[in-house]
Amino acid sequence: MAPKFGTSGLRGLVVELTPALIAHHVTAFLRTCPAGSGLFVGRDLRGSSPRIADDVIAAARALGIDVTDCGAVPTPALALAAMAAGAAAVMVTGSHIPADRNGLKFYTPEGEITKAQEVAILAALEEAPPAPARSGALAHAKPGPRFVARYALAFGPDALTGRRIGIWSHSAVGRDLLIDTLAALGAETVEIARSETFIPVDTEAVPKDARAFLRETAATQRLDAIVSTDGDGDRPLVTDEAGEVIPGDILGQITAGLLGAGVTVTPVSSNTGIEASGAMARVIRTKIGSPYVIAGMEAALAGDPAARVVGYEANGGFLLGFDATGPAGPLPALMTRDSHLPIIAPLVAAGQGPISARVAAEPARFTAADRLQEVPTEASAALVAALSEEPAAQAGFLADFGDETLTGIDRTDGLRLTLASGRIIHLRPSGNAPELRFYAEAETAAAAAALLAQGLASLRARIG
Repeated sequence: MAPKFGTSGLRGLVVELTPALIAHHVTAFLRTCPAGSGLFVGRDLRGSSPRIADDVIAAARALGIDVTDCGAVPTPALALAAMAAGAAAVMVTGSHIPADRNGLKFYTPEGEITKAQEVAILAALEEAPPAPARSGALAHAKPGPRFVARYALAFGPDALTGRRIGIWSHSAVGRDLLIDTLAALGAETVEIARSETFIPVDTEAVPKDARAFLRETAATQRLDAIVSTDGDGDRPLVTDEAGEVIPGDILGQITAGLLGAGVTVTPVSSNTGIEASGAMARVIRTKIGSPYVIAGMEAALAGDPAARVVGYEANGGFLLGFDATGPAGPLPALMTRDSHLPIIAPLVAAGQGPISARVAAEPARFTAADRLQEVPTEASAALVAALSEEPAAQAGFLADFGDETLTGIDRTDGLRLTLASGRIIHLRPSGNAPELRFYAEAETAAAAAALLAQGLASLRARIG
């Protein structure tokens, strides 16, 4: 996987993320985007992240930028601290991809870089680097306590009293902060399976063995829920009392409702329950990726600055576009993908009842997603193009699903087909890894899982 810069920042194999390449991208970012009062730098728990973070710090200081090293910290906590200080930020993380890969996420003092800023950075990569300036200063900070306090203030010390919640720590960088947050809200916490070896956890495609582990743990530990995040802490994972994983888009729907949102922005990969609920004045659909969600949120706010706008993705990451009020206090806007809020809000929304009952109250639309790994991007793109543009190829593909009649085709991001049954199949090449993703939506969780299994088998046969 050659290093690639795009919607999710820079991603690539660790052996190819050389100090020179890191410096090149950091320089392009700082030359084209506002840095405000300086640069905050954080990292996840991959073995390669400390070295890459040092490369980022050295490159920024060589440009005369003052740097605050935040150490190992979740992405949303880093972004919150940087924005509060009026500073830019770089997070060293590969998110959910394997440990032999890593990357950088870029933030201006206003939040995640926009698509326009991405274009400017790409253009700057073609230019010669500037001559070194004075060396910037280096400071250190711990953003974690401020991040925990954000939720303690909004939800209060009794929000989760009486709840016994498991925290699947694995190698998530925010595992300790998540334990601290839930304890601050009154929950009894039980830590599960902490790992000192990096484990790539994709909250949108939890494998069968992990799901079985979560179900067994929920039963043996008598838990009300199990919660976790991906490696850099910007995507949530939540199970119900039986250890069944709750899809991220359902977490988003429940969170939006609890906060009293009026406008929801979400990618085409999220289930259609948000429209079916009728709770939102407006639902805006985008391409997949937080920059597209942010662009949609900003457009909605430009039209109505007082709009109660939120955004979420099928992976569960939640963005708060207005100053909300929690059960106990204020919850200021945070226009970056967060995991803590969509973990806490559904647990609070369930009251003292089972989490599964609150999930069952949502419209009966269920998604399932997974991906074929190590599929070259060009092979994925070619297959999606063929299924989109060639009638014979499309008919053969649909025959795998029972020769269904199409009632809708959406090419916003990949190929999304709505079948006569109301079920939805969606395939999309990943933008930052050699993966072909498949999303399924149906009227029951079992039907969505069956649709996903058939879709993956069909794609696997066609990829070869």
